[in-house]
Amino acid sequence: MEHYVDSEVGRLRTVLLHRPGPELARLTPRNNDSLLFDAIPWVGRAQEEHDAFAAALRERGVEVLYLGELLAETLAVDAAREELTAGVLADRRLGDTLRDSVGRYLADQDPRRLAEVLMAGLAHEELKPGPGGLVYEMMDRHEFVIDPLPNLLFTRDSSVWVRDRVAVTSLAMPARNRETTLTRAIYSHHPRFAGTELLYDPSLERLEGGDVLLLAPEVLAIGVGERTTPAGAERLARRVFAAGLARTILAVPIAQERATMHLDTVCTMVDVDAVVMYPNIANTLQAYTVTADADGQPRATAPRPFLEAAAEAMGIDRLRIIDTGLDPVTAEREQWDDGNNTLAIGPRLCVAYERNVETNAQLERAGIEVVRISGSELGSGRGGPRCMSCPIERVPLGG
Repeated sequence: MEHYVDSEVGRLRTVLLHRPGPELARLTPRNNDSLLFDAIPWVGRAQEEHDAFAAALRERGVEVLYLGELLAETLAVDAAREELTAGVLADRRLGDTLRDSVGRYLADQDPRRLAEVLMAGLAHEELKPGPGGLVYEMMDRHEFVIDPLPNLLFTRDSSVWVRDRVAVTSLAMPARNRETTLTRAIYSHHPRFAGTELLYDPSLERLEGGDVLLLAPEVLAIGVGERTTPAGAERLARRVFAAGLARTILAVPIAQERATMHLDTVCTMVDVDAVVMYPNIANTLQAYTVTADADGQPRATAPRPFLEAAAEAMGIDRLRIIDTGLDPVTAEREQWDDGNNTLAIGPRLCVAYERNVETNAQLERAGIEVVRISGSELGSGRGGPRCMSCPIERVPLGG
């Protein structure tokens, strides 16, 4: 099975999604902030919205893979099961008595149930009979022995494909650290991905997939801000250059704020030469152009306007901008509601949240077909269609 991505807009063939499940039902007013959600989602409606998203992709010929199903199949491989179980038991909060009890519990589960526990977590009250021991007895009954992973919904962040290799990223927020252990196990042990080379690893510097845009074949943009560090951008550049996967990388500083947590919250591609972009920053966004020197070492130039640097790197006269919203207030509202966070199914065809009425109208006026989906519940974790999807195969734009 071929897996290959060299752009943001080549015709989408295969995508990785995660259908929201029991992990979302773990969110409460006590923990939603620490688990990075702005509200408590209605789980049933979120699942309905996600199913409609997946159906819209399938209707346009896209193969949809689900992370949960791949994980259950991966856990049928002994090495994967041992690796992921060991990762959970390495949690230093457990102590020996509780660790032994959790280990026995996990060993008793079949692959599908084990996958559910690894994603949805294990509550204190679910570990029965209680193992005794100081750690378990001192835990609040509402605490988790294994923390849930509600942000699995946003499959874009934990991995990104660059041509025929996959970068399993290094997530910045503690609530998401364990996500990449699942993603890495799938790519390392699932038969579908046999032979896939890993371009990045969770042990490396902070880097998240929402910050990585494949502007054109051999041209990447990497946002540097709240989630991706300069060291993470440089590490990916070094590895991409060494593998011959790109010739130019643009490092793009973005504000370290929740509203702009990733580059794809302010800019996504909808055509080979067009982006939908938050107008408040369009003329101020800068980029450092990074190329490899004669020894293969990344070298950065002084910053210059992003739009200018991107067009030059892509070999086009200019990068067309389609504004989020129509006026400053609408633009701010629709940027917050993921108006910029579109998923391109192909050139001039994208998926967007229906609530961003003005942005979608702007896209259509610019000749972009918009597939509208509902996201009233899905958006409570601050992510749109691009955040919720990891393209695994696109029709190549490069030669």
